[in-house]
Amino acid sequence: MAAIYSGIHLKLKSPQTSWEDKLKLARFAWISPQCLLPNKEQVLLDWCTHALTGRYNQKVEFSQNVLEGLWCYLDDLLHSRKLHSLLKQGKTISLRLNMAQLLLDRLQECARVGSKSLVCVSTILSVCQGLLSSPALSSVFTTKYELTADLLAKLCSLACRELQQPLLTEPLMTESVTCQDEVMTSDLDSTQIEPIIESPSDQPELVANKSSPKPKENLRAANLFEVLLQVLSCYLSVQRQQANPNRVFTMVTNQLIQPLVLLRHMLTSGEFAPSHTHLRLRHQLSRDIRLKIDSILHLALFPSEHLTYYKEELLPSKVDSGKRGPAGAKGPLKPVSVILSKLSAQGYCEVHLHYTVKSNTLSLLFKFFLESYGKGRGESEEVHRMLCFYFLTRLVPALDVCLDELSPAKADQPVSVPPGQKSPPASLCSPESWSLALLAVESLLSQALSADIYNVAADRIRHGEVQLKLYRALGQMLINHAQPSIPAWYRCLKVLLSLNHLILEPDLDQLSSSAWVNSECMEARVQRARQLLACSLLQTYTKLRQLPRLFSELLSVICQPALDNLRPPLLSEGVSATLRTCLLDTPPSQGLEICSLVLESIRRCILPDLLMEEWEAEKMEIDGGDNKGENKEMKVDQEREDASRKLFSLSQLLHGVLFSLKTLDSASPLPIVRQSQGLMEEMQQVVKELLLLLLTEKKAVKANISPAPRTPRKGKKNLDHNESEKVSESKIGALWEQKTQEAALLLRYTLVEVDTLFNIHCSKYTSLDSAQTAAASKTEDCASVPTCIESLLSGEIVPARLQPSCSPMSCLLLKLLTLQQMKKVLLDTPLLSEPSTAALLNRAAHFILSKSEMEVSPDGEQVWDGQIASVNASSYLVAHWYIVTSNLPLIAPYLSGEDVGCIADVLVSSLLSSQTDGGKDRPAGCLTVSLISSQLLQSAVLAELPSLFSATVCSLTQRIVCVLKAAHVPNVSPTLLKFQEKGIGAYTLERDAGQLPLSTTIVEDILASSKTGEMSVLLTHTQSKELVNLLQILTDLNPDGMNSEDLSSIFLLLFFTLTSTSSQSDQKATDPPESGDDARFLVKLLRILTCLLEGRNFQSVLKLIHAGTLLQASVSSLIWHSNNGGFQATSSSDWLDLIKAVQGFIRSLVQLIIIRNSSVRLNLEQFACYLTSKEMASMQIVAPSLAVVSGKPDPGASVLSVHLLLASLTSFSQAMTSNLGRSKPMDQTLTQMLTRTTAALGPAVESVLKPQTVSQSVIQPASVLGQAFVVEVVTVMLHCELSSLSVEDENRPNDTHPTLSHMTLYQGCCQQILKEMSCAHRPLDFLVSSLQFLSAFYKAVEKTRGEREEEHGEEKKGRKELDELYVQILQNVHRLLTASWLSANDVCELEPAVQELLRHLVEKSTTGRFNLLLLLIREGLDTGKLRAGSYREVLSAVIIIKLLSCCRLPELCSKALWLIAPQVISAMVFLVKSSTQDVSLTLSFTVPTVMSMTSLLRQGEGLITNPHHVILVLGALQSMPLDHLTPSVYQSAFLAVHEALFAFIQCHPQVMLNAAPSFLNVFYRLVASIMQEGRQRGDSDTDSDVYLQCSRLIERMYSHIAATAESFTTLSAFMVAQYVTELQKVTLRPDVKLHLTEGIYRILDLCTEQDIKFLTAGLQMGVREVFNELYSSYTHYHKAQRQGEDKYTV
Repeated sequence: MAAIYSGIHLKLKSPQTSWEDKLKLARFAWISPQCLLPNKEQVLLDWCTHALTGRYNQKVEFSQNVLEGLWCYLDDLLHSRKLHSLLKQGKTISLRLNMAQLLLDRLQECARVGSKSLVCVSTILSVCQGLLSSPALSSVFTTKYELTADLLAKLCSLACRELQQPLLTEPLMTESVTCQDEVMTSDLDSTQIEPIIESPSDQPELVANKSSPKPKENLRAANLFEVLLQVLSCYLSVQRQQANPNRVFTMVTNQLIQPLVLLRHMLTSGEFAPSHTHLRLRHQLSRDIRLKIDSILHLALFPSEHLTYYKEELLPSKVDSGKRGPAGAKGPLKPVSVILSKLSAQGYCEVHLHYTVKSNTLSLLFKFFLESYGKGRGESEEVHRMLCFYFLTRLVPALDVCLDELSPAKADQPVSVPPGQKSPPASLCSPESWSLALLAVESLLSQALSADIYNVAADRIRHGEVQLKLYRALGQMLINHAQPSIPAWYRCLKVLLSLNHLILEPDLDQLSSSAWVNSECMEARVQRARQLLACSLLQTYTKLRQLPRLFSELLSVICQPALDNLRPPLLSEGVSATLRTCLLDTPPSQGLEICSLVLESIRRCILPDLLMEEWEAEKMEIDGGDNKGENKEMKVDQEREDASRKLFSLSQLLHGVLFSLKTLDSASPLPIVRQSQGLMEEMQQVVKELLLLLLTEKKAVKANISPAPRTPRKGKKNLDHNESEKVSESKIGALWEQKTQEAALLLRYTLVEVDTLFNIHCSKYTSLDSAQTAAASKTEDCASVPTCIESLLSGEIVPARLQPSCSPMSCLLLKLLTLQQMKKVLLDTPLLSEPSTAALLNRAAHFILSKSEMEVSPDGEQVWDGQIASVNASSYLVAHWYIVTSNLPLIAPYLSGEDVGCIADVLVSSLLSSQTDGGKDRPAGCLTVSLISSQLLQSAVLAELPSLFSATVCSLTQRIVCVLKAAHVPNVSPTLLKFQEKGIGAYTLERDAGQLPLSTTIVEDILASSKTGEMSVLLTHTQSKELVNLLQILTDLNPDGMNSEDLSSIFLLLFFTLTSTSSQSDQKATDPPESGDDARFLVKLLRILTCLLEGRNFQSVLKLIHAGTLLQASVSSLIWHSNNGGFQATSSSDWLDLIKAVQGFIRSLVQLIIIRNSSVRLNLEQFACYLTSKEMASMQIVAPSLAVVSGKPDPGASVLSVHLLLASLTSFSQAMTSNLGRSKPMDQTLTQMLTRTTAALGPAVESVLKPQTVSQSVIQPASVLGQAFVVEVVTVMLHCELSSLSVEDENRPNDTHPTLSHMTLYQGCCQQILKEMSCAHRPLDFLVSSLQFLSAFYKAVEKTRGEREEEHGEEKKGRKELDELYVQILQNVHRLLTASWLSANDVCELEPAVQELLRHLVEKSTTGRFNLLLLLIREGLDTGKLRAGSYREVLSAVIIIKLLSCCRLPELCSKALWLIAPQVISAMVFLVKSSTQDVSLTLSFTVPTVMSMTSLLRQGEGLITNPHHVILVLGALQSMPLDHLTPSVYQSAFLAVHEALFAFIQCHPQVMLNAAPSFLNVFYRLVASIMQEGRQRGDSDTDSDVYLQCSRLIERMYSHIAATAESFTTLSAFMVAQYVTELQKVTLRPDVKLHLTEGIYRILDLCTEQDIKFLTAGLQMGVREVFNELYSSYTHYHKAQRQGEDKYTV
């Protein structure tokens, strides 16, 4: 056969064979093993590449189909497994060298013509991919560096075209596409194509000229970018192999830099995000491409060999030596100029993209430059910093920003511009260009700041402040060309401020004006940037101790004429918070100086403008009433309006400063006290002048009301015009008076508040009121506090014409002033005893509340940021409600019942509204009425205000009654008739004299409902929802705060709702209720009732109705709901919630009956008789069968009734069992009840467990009820019988033995559980209940079988049965813990139940049984199983040993356990070290093993005698993985290591004396890991709570280490050095840093002065600066506080 195919080679070369046949023969020759050709693979590759080369050289002609076939054939060859296996085996196979140029030409053709290409682009790309996948084949490119660079350039251009094309193309019709293709093709003549082909090193063609709007039919873009990534990797390896860095630099700058930076921009810019989606470009692939591009540019443009060239070009001292001719050197003499000229050149991208690409690239280049040349050692470090700075001086002008002053380097070496191009514009006027320029400048400056290239001292001493001059020029450019609408503008100023405050200090006034006071843009991003800049200004000048200087400039700007009527708020929330912090760090004298400056500005600049009306009025009277006088009057009013706005800004500033200062105390120096006294007096004088101005203005207005001579009418039009002018004039006049009044009231409130505070805390300070009283007593004109309150209440302080339209802020300030005066009255005991004072306080409290304002319902929910200056009509209600609620303890005693009721109504209404709208669109950190109400409801203050608490309960009660009254009433009930008759309104239900009869009628209704089972009220879905909302509010009320009447009323009303209401759909079988609504409502109701049971006044309810009646009525109503299909549509989770709620209610009420000894026998007998009655028992037994026989649509409805009854019996029994042992009479009563309930439970459970067969349909009630529930019921039965046996043990005769009445049932359940527990996936609740049952059953067998067999002399048989059960339980628990379907969380939830089971197993265990358990543990702790992948078997043993160590053991067993404990610890240490090699086992195995070792360390305190075995654990902790973990896994690993270390300190302090270094090494790993994980990130920190919690643990551990100082005294300096070394590497989040700093302060407490000197001298430069800053803050904050505490420590 081989001979037949031997002539294929000749046929392939024969001209007589058609090309179609040749292609078929070539394919056959490749795939057929019977075709024998010498070196077949090389022959076929050569034939294919020769044919393709001949076709494109026009030496061979064949059809388009053959051409495509040849390319596909070549693609198949290059991707075949056969070829790659031969290459791996070492066979030499190569391609023709001209194949590289052939591919480059095809890629050039694709980039030029696009879809008109003769060959599919994806095929060409696939060929490239196959060619580059093997080093042997890729040698056609890699052997020649230029070819690889050309390939990369072509692919980058193609990728740019594809990324830009979706943005250029539109969904056009086919005809228009074709037409455009023709036009595009005709435009591309040979003169345009020729430079690209002949000179591949030239600039790439314009992307717009390459893009064709025709849709891409063949190009697979994802394949393009994968090939591009492969080419980038290949090129990068070739570039690294080049020995001549000059050659690489020239190649990259001439050919690659432009397409690379353009492609990088398109991959990073959000503008091209739609293209990424359209091309299905994966984020990871895009990221990998960007990283490769960065590596290429970084290595090519800034190699270490070019450092000399950059120094020659950039550094001023070497400028002359760098000016050499072309023959002076072979390398690039001016690399910076070359790079900038390439970036500034036009034509490599769209015009609108050019500046964006250039600005982004400049910051990227500066980053690379800093990474390459920014670090030096010793003296060269400063040279490297200056080199980076001079590179910065070349980059900033390249952004085309106009600097007023240029550095010498820039002046000597301008940016080179290629010939034929225009010079860059002098300045940019386009906002878009400014935005891009400022973003780039911000990036450059931020990198300069981070790299620390600016040393202020070195710049001033050795470099003539060259850096300062450039930064000053930048700062002046930013100030002169202010762009306050761009966030980057603020950030640039902030970075300059961080570099050196002297940069901006000469322009501090302009900066304050443009960037703070007069910044008009209110966009959120701009406001955020503006706020950060203002905060940075405050912090900087606080550190400089020059805060008064900043405020001096700020005040001068505020007092200047406003650029606009509406200035932005001076102190936003963030700025106010920063100001408070800064003023706490400022000396008190400077804070008072700032206040004096503000007052001086008011008196010098503002008051003269407000008082100019006196002499202006005289002038206008002389001029007459002509238009000229009116215009002057309007001008005066406008000036006054401007002055009033400035006055308010200054008042707000003074208020913020005074409220942030440290208050005076008795330890304050006397000069500070005198300065404060003078400030208060000066402030009082300013307030008097302002109030006097308002009052004199009021008199002037009254005088002007007198008739004036009329002017002759010139026409109606003129009259209307004059009237409109007068109206606007009056508005302006009212506006300035209103703002002046607000400022005066704010100043007065601030004065009163601060003066009172100073007077309370400082004995040296004399209050202004005291001074006035002393002065007035001489003149017998005393303005007492009651007089001040009277003036506030009567409105004398407010001008009469402003009272009707009093601004919201003025109203709020008047209330605050009244509140402050009330406090003064309450502090004055003699005044408080006067008869008239009480009435005055009542009026003041009524004025503060303003009931009419509280009853206003706003449109939508108002929001307030908490700043008093931001109160307006849209936030007044929130601010008013905040003042009322925060001062309730003060004003509530003086409010009438009606006022208190109004507060309660607002409280409930706001909470209901927040439940309906969900609090949507609420800004962070802002207050709303509903939020304040919610905080008040959850606080302890409400329960301490009995009147308000009672009114709130009454309001809720009244609203519940209103819902019930509006519901449908099929059967008239006495309670509802009573409601209708009384017409219950607010606060009358509980306060009415008819309280007792009303409660009696409710009780009658409850009793009737429990007997008949009929519902008297039918609720709609909406009404049920209203009740649920009301119940949610009631949940947050503390029942202990309710008085007897309120508690009785609300409890009986809610219980009436439980027993007498139902949803309307209950009566309509055709309209089933919505899924779970009825059940969820009942769950809420039962939980509220259970909560009310715990109230201390609940005994008042039991005086009206028996507890047994409550129990019976609740269960009967729920059974009625179930029997009538009320729970048909209820989901399993809702149904289980209902069952738990019922059980919780029954347990709580039974517990209450027993504890309070409230007719125990009577109440329990009543409920027990109901549950064990014949009707209930028959329903339990036959319910399933009757359900099918009766033909009900859902036989499960009756099964649910059985579920309810079983749950009631179970909870009833549990409550009684838990109360056994109180007294003998009580035990007898409870035992009798338990016997009855157990007797009722037995048959019921047996009937449930038996399947009922009716009409060939099998119903298994246990499957409906759930296996877990059935096991719980049986467990409760078992506990009841065991408890009864323990009570009867004392009275039992000696010749009788204990027996269990349902032992057969228990044995059957035990066998079934052992069979099912670990065989397959089981629900977690079933596993927990099964383990609990096994615990109880083992205890029962141990109690009954053991004693009985001993009495009959059959000890061996009894012991054998117990041993068998012991072994079975152990094996099943071990098998369960090794189950693969159990997750780590499931195992954690099972551990308490397993531990309880183990406790029962070992409590009375013999040595033989305990040895079986130890044998099981020993077999489990096998490293071989871990290596084999069976880590769950090892984990089972680890968990058992942890739980076993916490159990109380018999003496012999305990000795045996702690005898082998060292071996167990050694085995687990080895397991931890082995498991850490696989990070995936961290959470599932390593963490539990470490926790098990920790448990052994804790429980082995004093029992593990050899310290070596304890120290072994530290070696395991050292290998614990803490890097590159998800937040949840990291938290678990961190917590495990921390707890182990804490066990060392707490339980083995004697070991720490020798193991301190090893201990600290492990702890250092924790510190280093939390610093890495807790660093600041650009993205949002979604898992910030995890790292915050870990930082708290680090702080705690530091404090524990400091407490055991004897072990760590010599190592404290070492710990501090480790801390600052890690801290220098990262920038921590503030919250994380706070806790770490507080912790290291504890270690600094241990350091001696010698340690501090050692650290200062021994640390490296950067680390030393971090330490100095840390030690400075430690000395300033922590050490001073600690010394103050030590003063009072004995």
